[in-house]
Amino acid sequence: MNESNALVIGASQGIGLGFVHHLLQQPQIKTIYATYRSKDSAVGLLALAAQHPERISCIAVDITQEVQIAACCDQIQTEGNLLQWVINCVGILHAGDLQPEKGLRQLNSEQLMRYFQVNSIGAALWAKHLLPLLKHDDRSIFATISAKIGSIGDNHLGGWYGYRASKAALNMLMRTASIEYRRRSPQTIVVTLHPGTTDTQLSKPFQRNVPPEKLFSVDRTVTQLLAVLDGVNKEDSGQFFSWDGSKLPW
Repeated sequence: MNESNALVIGASQGIGLGFVHHLLQQPQIKTIYATYRSKDSAVGLLALAAQHPERISCIAVDITQEVQIAACCDQIQTEGNLLQWVINCVGILHAGDLQPEKGLRQLNSEQLMRYFQVNSIGAALWAKHLLPLLKHDDRSIFATISAKIGSIGDNHLGGWYGYRASKAALNMLMRTASIEYRRRSPQTIVVTLHPGTTDTQLSKPFQRNVPPEKLFSVDRTVTQLLAVLDGVNKEDSGQFFSWDGSKLPW
């Protein structure tokens, strides 16, 4: 069994922390690098890392700061490690005054910029700096959590302009990165994933109309997404997958 290393980006809570828990149960994964933005929101992650200091390495990274992304990748490289798993779980839907827009009258440039900074641009910058760590002879995965609501073809309800557009931009950025990775790091599979509606802080204000059977626990979501990732191959690189393994329209 080949040893491997993983990086979970945005691991402080929710789906990201769920991935850390699941990867910890896989003995072949030697080191799990886990990023968080602030200690205040990463209490559970830091406590878990304290219990498993030999396997979990926590790194503070603000995804809107390219210098911090680069420093994280440099640290992993300095430690002599390559990565076989990268799972980017960072995303923003609401925070304080930042709320999904119901109509055009609620649009403003600052809010739109925030959505794109966190949901789109950060992932592209990770793709830029992670390439040397993923460029090796073993199969590697670079997966980013997207959302079905970012599908242009599936948009029948409107609203939520910034979130929809930033997730659509994320899909295009990762699709484009997958083409370059195919040339420069041919063993890397680059995919975006729709996790389904998961019981996290991100979805909590919007769960009221979600049928109970369609509201997934974090554990269920992570189990389903890992099953999808286990099943993809190089021909699937650049695709957009739902939690059940089906491909979603762009």
